[in-house]
Amino acid sequence: QVQLAEFGGGSVEVGGSLTLSCNASKYYEEYCMGWFRQTPGKKREAVASIDSDGNTIYAPSVKGRATVSRDDTKNVLYLQLNNLKPEDTAVYYCAADASGFCSNSPTPPPPDWYTDWGQGTQITVAS
Repeated sequence: QVQLAEFGGGSVEVGGSLTLSCNASKYYEEYCMGWFRQTPGKKREAVASIDSDGNTIYAPSVKGRATVSRDDTKNVLYLQLNNLKPEDTAVYYCAADASGFCSNSPTPPPPDWYTDWGQGTQITVAS
């Protein structure tokens, strides 16, 4: 099991950028890592994933505006979001799965793929 903690949320204007980080409590190089977001009353939505080989998958809603990356020397996962829109407002979570493999599909794995979760960080995009 790995403990995860997200940082970097905040308020940003439409069109702005933000980079989230997720610190892992231990060496996680072989993990599949993911980013999710959730708004009140809605299901948790997969945003992006990155596997142990650095292969990335993005949800259509953020493709072209998001970059997921990982620094395995520091046990940190990142999510850069550009050209932010009001609909990007949500609590963002990082997640980990020890299998290392994420998905062969064009969309990131769903929430039940992952075993470990952070507490979330809020992004608010002001119009």
